[in-house]
Amino acid sequence: MTVKQTPLKDCFVVEPNVFKDERGSFFESFNSKTFKENTGLDIDFVQDNQSISQYGTIRGLHFQTGEFAQAKLIRVAQGEVLDVVVDMRPESETYLKQFGYVLTGENNHQLFVPRGFAHGFACLSYEAIFVYKCDNYYHKASESGILFNDETLNIDWQIPKKEQIVSEKDQNLPRLEAYLNS
Repeated sequence: MTVKQTPLKDCFVVEPNVFKDERGSFFESFNSKTFKENTGLDIDFVQDNQSISQYGTIRGLHFQTGEFAQAKLIRVAQGEVLDVVVDMRPESETYLKQFGYVLTGENNHQLFVPRGFAHGFACLSYEAIFVYKCDNYYHKASESGILFNDETLNIDWQIPKKEQIVSEKDQNLPRLEAYLNS
């Protein structure tokens, strides 16, 4: 496993060792000991989630607040997504900075997203199976988010506007400025 620091503090790209032969391939998607040795973080994942999206789907930018904040380890089992994170931690030197990374079922890369980050993704392939581990349970009352197309963040989702599929809930998330002033 290779772990690379992204431009955002505490956010890592994890590249597993993939073993291929005539039968197919194998890789270890997570090993707590190896992860801790490479990141210095002792994470206890308690929940696994999966979503399936079609081309043009944009989900996010989501996060949970307070004691229910979640760190996530994200990967794509099939297809291709642009995964985007925004550091929402006021005490961080990368506060309000963003990072995007393409995760695919072919590259098997993963993105570790620490607590306090907003997260979203856009499906760039016909269909994508998106899988992630969380270190805290889902808590509806702690849900929060930022509007996916906020002008301040100006995220290029790599999907033409007329082809974007966004839930009503995500279209009604607050803009960054409104969230910060609430």
